[in-house]
Amino acid sequence: MATAGEMVWMRVLEEGVFRFDASEAARAAAGPSLSFADPRQREAAREGSDAPAVVPACEAAPEGGAQKVVLKLPSGTSFYGTGEASGPLERTGKRVFTWNTDAWGFGPGTTSLYQSHPWVLAVLPDGKALGVLADTTRRCEIDLREESTIKFSASSAYPVITFGPFNTPADVMTSLSHAIGTVSMPPKWSLGYHQCRWSYDSSEKVLKVVRTFREKGIPCDVVWMDIDYMDGFRCFTFDSKRFPDPKSMVDNLHSIGCQAIWMLDPGIKKEEGYFVYDSGSTNDVWIQKADGSPFVGEVWPGDCVFPDYTSEKTRAWWASLVKDFISNGVDGIWNDMNEPAVFKTTTKTMPESNIHRGDADIGGVQNHSYYHNVYGMLMARSTYEGMAMGNAAKRPFVLTRAGFIGSQRYAATWTGDNLSNWEHLHMSLPMVLQLGLSGQPLSGPDIGGFAGNATPKLFGRWMGVGALFPFSRGHTETGSIDHEPWSFGEECEEACRLALLRRYRLLPHIYTLFYHSHTKGIPVATPVFFADSQDPELRKVETSFLLGPLLVCASTLPNKGAHECAHKLPKGIWLPFDFADSHPDLPVLYLRGGAILPVGLPIKHVGEASLEDDLSLIIALDENGKAEGVLFEDAGDGYAFTQGDYLLTHYTAELHSSVVTVKVFKSEGSWKRPKRNLKINILLGGGAMISADGVDGEEIHLTMPPESEVSSLVATSELEHKKRLEMIRPIPDIDEPSGQEGAELSKIPVDLKSGDWLLKVVPWIGGRIISMTHLPSDSQWLHSRIEINGYEEYSGTEYRSAGCTEEYKVIRRYLEQSGEEESICMEGDIGGGLVLQRQISILKDNPKTVQIESSIQARSVGAGSGGFSRLVCLRVHPTFTLLHPTEVVVAFTAINGSKQEISPESGEITFEGDLRPNGEWMLVDKCVRLSLVNRFDPSEVSKCMVHWGTGDVNMELWSEERPVSKDTPLRICHQYEVQTN
Repeated sequence: MATAGEMVWMRVLEEGVFRFDASEAARAAAGPSLSFADPRQREAAREGSDAPAVVPACEAAPEGGAQKVVLKLPSGTSFYGTGEASGPLERTGKRVFTWNTDAWGFGPGTTSLYQSHPWVLAVLPDGKALGVLADTTRRCEIDLREESTIKFSASSAYPVITFGPFNTPADVMTSLSHAIGTVSMPPKWSLGYHQCRWSYDSSEKVLKVVRTFREKGIPCDVVWMDIDYMDGFRCFTFDSKRFPDPKSMVDNLHSIGCQAIWMLDPGIKKEEGYFVYDSGSTNDVWIQKADGSPFVGEVWPGDCVFPDYTSEKTRAWWASLVKDFISNGVDGIWNDMNEPAVFKTTTKTMPESNIHRGDADIGGVQNHSYYHNVYGMLMARSTYEGMAMGNAAKRPFVLTRAGFIGSQRYAATWTGDNLSNWEHLHMSLPMVLQLGLSGQPLSGPDIGGFAGNATPKLFGRWMGVGALFPFSRGHTETGSIDHEPWSFGEECEEACRLALLRRYRLLPHIYTLFYHSHTKGIPVATPVFFADSQDPELRKVETSFLLGPLLVCASTLPNKGAHECAHKLPKGIWLPFDFADSHPDLPVLYLRGGAILPVGLPIKHVGEASLEDDLSLIIALDENGKAEGVLFEDAGDGYAFTQGDYLLTHYTAELHSSVVTVKVFKSEGSWKRPKRNLKINILLGGGAMISADGVDGEEIHLTMPPESEVSSLVATSELEHKKRLEMIRPIPDIDEPSGQEGAELSKIPVDLKSGDWLLKVVPWIGGRIISMTHLPSDSQWLHSRIEINGYEEYSGTEYRSAGCTEEYKVIRRYLEQSGEEESICMEGDIGGGLVLQRQISILKDNPKTVQIESSIQARSVGAGSGGFSRLVCLRVHPTFTLLHPTEVVVAFTAINGSKQEISPESGEITFEGDLRPNGEWMLVDKCVRLSLVNRFDPSEVSKCMVHWGTGDVNMELWSEERPVSKDTPLRICHQYEVQTN
């Protein structure tokens, strides 16, 4: 029987694809073999041609056991893909685990996010490319830490499918699309700007927000309803007080050109009398525990049951609910929490022993570990099908948080619960590009950041680039300050208005790119190296990206605008242009020589546009004086375009004897060309252009000025551009919104990087270490949000007693230079004349080790105290990330010689006396076969405590309880090192 993965996405093996079936190799004494789909590849392999060598090796246990596949590629190969992954664009040196995870507040070293794409795009040294897909739905390790080597590891046997090699990365993506499918053609309104927060809590608030967009002339097409629209978080219901008449609210929204999208989660409240629970129980659709009873887990409504979307019966039941739901005026549906996320569990999800009664053609009855990674995609599929049933004349729009390779057929996606800081702004660019390089072109981040409060400059800069992502949505969490474009002052509001007007002018081009993606599988937004895959200097560029021939160059630095940054351009002609909207906080735009870019009017929502509107063509001639471009037009919704009801126009421009002729070269589709004015703009360089007006479909002629005049026009344009930028008020550089809780998220942590370690430290709100990354293994052992968890110290005698909540003061810092150790020392006032002091050092003589020396010191004590402070103790309180919660234990040898191994099911355990670790305990990750070793002096530690949380573990060290004098501080000095198991 085929794996679920094969049946979900493996439909066609086309020319240029071969399939390495390691499951067969595991059973064959002769080792692995390759079966080529293309006979020419077989001949090339036989004849020893110059084709790139793909050398697979297989390490596999007997049938049903774990398997590793290794593919060696030529030295100098660059890796991309791996789906929804944080960190840099070029993936060499990184490792990803495909296990869909509620990764709230993830960081650049987080190895499992909300989606799984066991896929790598390899760009070879000569610019050719190939793709490699591990055909497994189970947890899979993608290890790219060894140069030019791909390693896949999973718990059971699986085939590997290789696409290529082809001449370009774009050809690989087209080939992949034949196997996993292409993006569904989105409704055109969904390519406008979306405004969301958790939550707009009433119909009145929703309408007020949208009307403010219209009053301020800021484009917007969609408003979103998060979970608070529901009655007690029950899916398919509406709060009767706050949303008493959703259909009427949506009618009002439609009257001003705005669509409404509503959230649906998989967790269904376990409550008799609730119609969804009752009908689901009657139809026997819930995921079961191993004993056959429905699994119950806590999510937003409390105790919940979960639909088993692996069954066609369940998918049909869910689709029927969706079909009825959209009659309330639902234009689109948002599937959240569908990893599936479950509260109050160490793993953040349901037990892997749960049972799914899947259809026979996708794997049949299996435990949760088999279906976990495709659960979100199957939910999105059911939602998509329900919307299609409810209104066959419209294209469904679904957004999903969890997904798998191939889910672009059913849903768009966003990059999850990011943070309002500059690091996450920067990271949003490669994340969107990686998703595109993994088959999902319709994606974008939460503009401005979901968690915490953006500053004006951060929000405006993020909107500048986010307005040009394929999916463009602003979203923030409950409790944050307002994150609408007008919420950050006049300067930010104006920058956001200009950014979104840009998007809407470019919508004809963006919509055309989605048509190409739908028909050919090419990503909408691509890395810059797609313009020249042979140029190695382009392969790590991650603050610029391509939208077809349009190059977008942004800045993610708080102190520099895009116009002040040095941007690496591909070879050839790249001409800058704008819409008279240049701004210090917006990206710089270039058009490739040889391209024609169609642009529309600066509308406020998609419904304002008409086929008879004026159309503009921006033209950049190549070195031969030629250019070409294409424009796709249809009704913007529905499926008539599949029957020929569309207009696909190919425009050309050609220079002959100083005259440029622009014309329609050819057109496709049954639509008659609309009668509209056509404005031609030919770029000369430096933002200068010459223009002419005509009628679309007729030849238009422009006379090019002589070279001397062109030089003068370019110089004048550059000067005017510089003056315009100098006159514009940039967005103020404010560190944080005054008096707002959570504003610390916008600050930039201090980096300590040396030897094996990279630590991020914030000298505010307790001076926490918020990230601890082991560089050789690319494992992020600790990652937290700035104001909670992480690494900190507490003083007091009670568990959860207060620590230092004031800003720490950096006492000294030694930088890594001339062999000196990397070190930072901080202290914070805890009252009563006491300070908490922490020195973090990456040792010069042992760079594998992080040493943290913590102490409570008395700077002054009260009169009559005898020189001693009150009774205090010191608690070292690190909260470590569990990348693989089901595969982790805490292990040590106690002082009395007993061996201890504490699993997540143990809850909270305290060790005192001879049961304390004998100076060393380890956090062991069996999945990656690594241990984080914590060493300390037992004479400084009176007890140790382990507390398992949701996706994390706290390993505390407690000092004795005693008073402190100036001469007798409390001290705990301990070290961390990573070892291979």
